Amino acid sequence: MEKKLSKKDLEKSGKLEDMIAYVDEFGNITNTPPDPDAEKEEIDVESIEIGIPKREEGPPEEVERKGTVSFYNDSKGYGFIKDQGSQDSVFVHVNNTLDPIAEGNKVTFEIEMGPKGPTAVKVKVVR
Repeated sequence: MEKKLSKKDLEKSGKLEDMIAYVDEFGNITNTPPDPDAEKEEIDVESIEIGIPKREEGPPEEVERKGTVSFYNDSKGYGFIKDQGSQDSVFVHVNNTLDPIAEGNKVTFEIEMGPKGPTAVKVKVVR
């Protein structure tokens, strides 16, 4: 019987006042209304950012890189270039070369993101 009475006390009355909720200055939901006499902080509307902030344009990264062709399969038209600066292997396809390349060639190239990761483009043999 006690459970039934306590449950009945907790039930909502369905009145509008019981359904209203307020949000305080910290974003917390509360059932007490804000104090109308409280001092309010002035917020600069222009300082509010909604969404992702725009990326600031900085100096461009090193565009042209140097490296050595570490592997190249001439019949299939692909290979890898070992970057001289970072020592990373970068995939290269024959469609992205400006000169014919072979294993051991010193080359200059740029990197673009391909469907499977970084890809060397604008590959030129250094003579």
